[in-house]
Amino acid sequence: MDSHHTPYPLITVGELTEALQGPRPPALLDVRWQLGGPPGEKEYRAGHLPGAHYLDLDRDLAAPAGPAGRHPLPDLAVLTAALRRAGVYADRDAVVYDAGPALSAARAWWLLRWAGHTRVRVLDGGLAAWTAAGQPLSTETPADGGGTFTPVPGGMPVLDADGAARLARTGLLLDARAGERYRGETEPIDPRAGHIPGAVSAPTADNLGADGRFRPADELAARFRDLGAATAETGVYCGSGVTAAHQVLALEAAGLRAALYPGSWSEWSTDPARPAATGPHPG
Repeated sequence: MDSHHTPYPLITVGELTEALQGPRPPALLDVRWQLGGPPGEKEYRAGHLPGAHYLDLDRDLAAPAGPAGRHPLPDLAVLTAALRRAGVYADRDAVVYDAGPALSAARAWWLLRWAGHTRVRVLDGGLAAWTAAGQPLSTETPADGGGTFTPVPGGMPVLDADGAARLARTGLLLDARAGERYRGETEPIDPRAGHIPGAVSAPTADNLGADGRFRPADELAARFRDLGAATAETGVYCGSGVTAAHQVLALEAAGLRAALYPGSWSEWSTDPARPAATGPHPG
């Protein structure tokens, strides 16, 4: 793989199996996580891709929750230490995976890209696809990977609250949450229900096929073209910047670039000065 070109962001089980048998196998990062816990480390210890290192989304891939949202961008020193422990090098491929739908894996992919790593991909279908293909799991925890990667932020575009508000007016701001949260019918986590005025509903679940893998690139391109992403500057937000990363990944697979609003609704909704729209329309 040419380090000067960003690779297609997804890798299949077959492609990964082949890469792992090559002279310089990719670093493997297990980032299993679910909202509200428990942490994925217990699942990791019960069985993971051989050679994979575990990264905790809340501890390694985000700063503590606060005014900037539930999953702010991580402290660079924390991220650097975690990636080096996991054996990440700037000139070596990295592959991230989770249990299946690639939500936390997409967050890790986006963070690595934001930090300047151009050779990172997500295992399409995750652990479920790996085991379904009859591939082995390991319970051995690998030694410290001794990576040398140094994050340099700026590799991916980022929005703050004002930037998200601007894009909702002048470009295209996609809301990656489930439709009922966009419409304000329910809000299980954050202080207020609704969406950023002007944002367009685009649930992350629609990026996936029935098998839990991403839809083909041409189908994703058609989806985002219909939403207007092909002709407008595009940004994405969700609840706390995790499922929005999945949307940015799907957009990239479709050949489109989008900015991420890391604070997302969890930051926006805590500020009473920022308006909230409800109902099925952007507002």
